[in-house]
Parts: sequence; C-alpha cells; structure tokens
Amino acid sequence: MYNSVTVSGKTEEEAVAAALAQLGLEREDVSVEILERSKQGFLGLGTVAAVVKVTYEVTDSYEERAESFIRGLLERMGVEAELETTRHENGLNINLVGEKPGAVIGRRGETLDAIQHLANYAVNRGGEKHAHISVDAENYRNKREDSLVYLAKKMADKAIKYRRPMTLEPMNSYERHIVHTALQDYEGVVTGSTGTEPNRRVVVSVSKPDSGGKNDRKVREWS
Repeated sequence: MYNSVTVSGKTEEEAVAAALAQLGLEREDVSVEILERSKQGFLGLGTVAAVVKVTYEVTDSYEERAESFIRGLLERMGVEAELETTRHENGLNINLVGEKPGAVIGRRGETLDAIQHLANYAVNRGGEKHAHISVDAENYRNKREDSLVYLAKKMADKAIKYRRPMTLEPMNSYERHIVHTALQDYEGVVTGSTGTEPNRRVVVSVSKPDSGGKNDRKVREWS
C-alpha cells in the first residue's frame, strides 16, 4: 500500500527535504513527482514556490494483518463480531464481541483455538519478528481457566477421599498445564497425563510419602 504527501518549498530540493523530514524517511525510500517548478520573479515579485508529491510505501503492522485476517475469517464463517484489540509486550490480545459468542468459541474452545492458531500463522508467516496473537471471546479463556482450577481441586479432594486416581476429561496441552499448575502445591496429590492427542487426559493421584515422610507434590508431566 502506498501513501503520498504534497509539500511546497522555495525550490524543489527544499520541498523534498521538508517532505522527508515530515515523514522521517530517506530519499531512497520515496519517489518524487514535481507538480510545479519554482520560478524566480523580478526583484522577488511573482515568485512561484515549488510543489512536489512524495509517495512512500506503507507496510502493514502485525496488528493490521491480524485484524484483517480475523475479520475475513469471521466473514467466511458467517459470524458478526467486533474486534477489541489491545497490545502487550509480545503481541496482541484480540477479544471478539458479538451476540452469539458460542459460534466462535466452539466445543471446549476448539473453534477459538483454531482461529487463534490460524491468526498467529497468518501474521508471523515469513516475518523476522514473532508476535503472539491471543484471541478470546466474551472473556471465555479466563472463565475456562477458573473452571479448570475449580475442577482440578475438586478432583484432588476426591482422589484423597476415595484413595484412588481421578481421570479428567480430554484437554489440550494448555488446559492440562492449567490443571497441573493448580495442583502443583496441593498437599497429598500428584498429577500426570495419559492417552494420546486429542484425547490426552490429566490423572490426579494420591501421592506417596517419601523417605522423609513428606508428600511428593511435584508435577510429573503437563504436555
């Protein structure tokens, strides 16, 4: 995409210099079209200023690329949603706001995860810098994290009460990580994972006392 500015000056060189200063660019970064040449009048009367048009290329930011990609994807899905975008140190948080958030969330957030994955691929493809694009809808991810932490502790209590392992529902690696982290310092239990993707599950088991009489509370594996 290209933009341009029109600048005047006493001479063509001064007009171009003024445009470059305004844009913060170098001469090799732009193309110049002289719209009107400067003319010197008699005794300073009738002097005509030079007018130039300076054209430069505008490179889309990763924010623009991410928003454009997601809007196009939503349009193909037949979903109407507004994008609320905020920057963070490593990229963007994009929250999708619409009347039917379930259409972009999907079962256990699977559609939302797919949108996020595709957006990250589209934005970072061929780029030197990696920007992390986090996509959410109606604060689903925070709500899901809260529910997973609650579920993890509930299963831990059951494992201790009934003295047997408790196996949770299938989860992706990020959700399993939330469960493992929630129980990392939970007295009396350890966590592990079993099965293969996409049906890999967290197992919460009663820990065995070590030689010092303390419970082994180390998270074994969360991937």
